[in-house]
Amino acid sequence: MNATVTAPVATCAPEEAVTRSLLGYGMLAGPFYVAVSVGQGILRDGFDFGRHAWSMLANGPYGWIQSANLVLTGLMVMAFAVGLRRNGAGKAAASLVGVFGAGTVGAGIFRADPGRGFPEGAPEGAAEASLHGMLHFVTSGVGFVCLVVAMLLLARRFAPGASRAVAVVFLAGFGCMAASGGAAWSILLFTGAVILAWGWVAALAAVEYRR
Repeated sequence: MNATVTAPVATCAPEEAVTRSLLGYGMLAGPFYVAVSVGQGILRDGFDFGRHAWSMLANGPYGWIQSANLVLTGLMVMAFAVGLRRNGAGKAAASLVGVFGAGTVGAGIFRADPGRGFPEGAPEGAAEASLHGMLHFVTSGVGFVCLVVAMLLLARRFAPGASRAVAVVFLAGFGCMAASGGAAWSILLFTGAVILAWGWVAALAAVEYRR
């Protein structure tokens, strides 16, 4: 008689599977947002990466794509925040990440003002701030600050030196863009800081996913 030996199959408890799924959104959010934004920037007539912030893509005939990009990305970040909380990252840090996600959703609902010649027909200078433009700045700004604080709190749990450095660079990039009135150098600095911040989010999510 031949005995059949069956190797044990690793299983994941339902609660753990849900947590891992939520954390997975943290790995998807940044690459999704960056890819959609860069793709539009390349394809949209008149868009200049050196003059226009990505949020300005929400204007014009195809502006709904960037609005949807921001809303979907924000929802993914909010799901990730729930996963962080369930994974033991701490209520304060997870809540701050959740507010960042909510701020991203708000930035998609309230579009940035057109200007600097984009989209076609917009004034060449900075446009006069509208209500929706101010709400875009406020919701995204609150989200950015919350993400910076979350980075500092999570530095005790994930890549202490890198987390603090990214927090400083991201806050400086946002501050320079706001203070300069959108000068070309500050747009490029902020764009780089945004990509760096999303990279941090994805790296954190990957570590938490394997934890």
